[in-house]
Amino acid sequence: MQHLPTEKDEPGLFEKVGSYAEKRLLLLKYKAVDTGAEVVASLVARLTVVVLLATFLLILNIGIALWIGHLLGYTYYGFFIVAAFYALVALLVYSFRHKLIKEPINNLIIRKLLKQKP
Repeated sequence: MQHLPTEKDEPGLFEKVGSYAEKRLLLLKYKAVDTGAEVVASLVARLTVVVLLATFLLILNIGIALWIGHLLGYTYYGFFIVAAFYALVALLVYSFRHKLIKEPINNLIIRKLLKQKP
């Protein structure tokens, strides 16, 4: 005699929906972790480049300040001139900070979160 499937043998629709919802939630968690890791890795990589570039620029600026000071006869003149140059650059960056800093960083994070190519 052949055994006919009953409701106890097969998972019901309710159990299938619950299982699907659990798997879907788990998939969303994995996607969120992947996206978050990609954003952090991208920011760390960019930060590393910025730190290395800042170190290079610091040493370069010390050399320029010493050279200008040597040309003018007083070492501290070179440092004052380089400092004045950076004060001017800082004012310009501050004036355009939203366009130069905030918007590109926001766009980078949003692009990474949505996994869009630039």
